[in-house]
Amino acid sequence: MKILALETATEYCSVAVLQDGELVERFEHRPREQTARVLPMVDELLANAGLSLTQLDALAFGQGPGAFTGVRIAASVVQGLAFSASLPVVGVSTLASVALAAADSAGEGDWLVALDARMQQVYSAVYRVAADDQLTCLSADGLYDPGEVGVPEGVMAAGDGQHYEALSGRLPADRWIAGVAPRAGTVARLARHKWLSGETMAARDAQPVYLRDKVIQGAVR
Repeated sequence: MKILALETATEYCSVAVLQDGELVERFEHRPREQTARVLPMVDELLANAGLSLTQLDALAFGQGPGAFTGVRIAASVVQGLAFSASLPVVGVSTLASVALAAADSAGEGDWLVALDARMQQVYSAVYRVAADDQLTCLSADGLYDPGEVGVPEGVMAAGDGQHYEALSGRLPADRWIAGVAPRAGTVARLARHKWLSGETMAARDAQPVYLRDKVIQGAVR
């Protein structure tokens, strides 16, 4: 199995190749530079792996929610690559990617993810992370005011840290891991399960998930 994955939904730009169980990833803090960096990173990783696009089994991308421009970059790049090489695409939740990255750091279990959504809001979800990168969605990805985020008893939490104060009355500090970002490596690992179960899409259907209609409407105008 050979999967190329992209994640650009936050201030980070990352690309990963999962090849027969071996994962190689490039992960860079590149606010407002993802457009310039993502394709060179793709070329570098494929060259280092000795692969061409046509040798891949699938492409994967973090489809959001996240920064409007960021999720659009990953979707558009994956669409272009998929069209050119006639490859299937796998979309992976950005919040699920964060949950798996947090579990890599602090162990499996139930993870609440909260990422900054601007406008004093957060993107949030709860995922149960088990062995072999198995995720179960306990609370679907949504857009919330920080004080409205449900905090299940005993849950661990991770995110970019801006909204910890709003959650702190219900979430002890030792259960919060700040600075956890979505990564192409975790996108690739989650995409592996989807690919194996046939959860792929055509290039034309590789669309971002925004969750905020007002931003989309403003962009269309």
